[in-house]
Amino acid sequence: MEAWLSSMIQSLMAALALPQVGLSSLFVVALVSATLLPLGSEPMVLLLVKANPELFWPAVFVATAGNTIGGAISWWMGYGVERAYEHATHHKPPNARALAWLQRFGAKACLLSWLPLVGDPLCAVAGWLRLPFWPCVAYMAIGKFLRYVAMTAGLLWVF
Repeated sequence: MEAWLSSMIQSLMAALALPQVGLSSLFVVALVSATLLPLGSEPMVLLLVKANPELFWPAVFVATAGNTIGGAISWWMGYGVERAYEHATHHKPPNARALAWLQRFGAKACLLSWLPLVGDPLCAVAGWLRLPFWPCVAYMAIGKFLRYVAMTAGLLWVF
């Protein structure tokens, strides 16, 4: 049983390491992990790049693209929830201190969308506040790209 399980894990890892499968899987995992679902794409980036070092930059770009699109989906979710709330209550909610901070920094606050725990909800709140979509997406992409470069390079150095 143990040999069979080990063989299955090795087969799965070999399949995920294939560039044509690994990058598309990485894109999906990065996209889903940037929504409000609790999932992380970092282990998959590390495994893919560890198995195929020549895929460092493609993996970083694919993970950044998937994670940014996931952040954009969260932005639209926040926008939709705010519109539904406004329609149901016919008034705007009072702004809390965190919301005021986010409004003060505007789209630039989306640079922090890479942060664990607060990054994904930050994208949704940016949509709720109706911060401009494309500047938010651009700042999300910059922050997420820098995170993937630093995280992947750092983990490769450690492991």
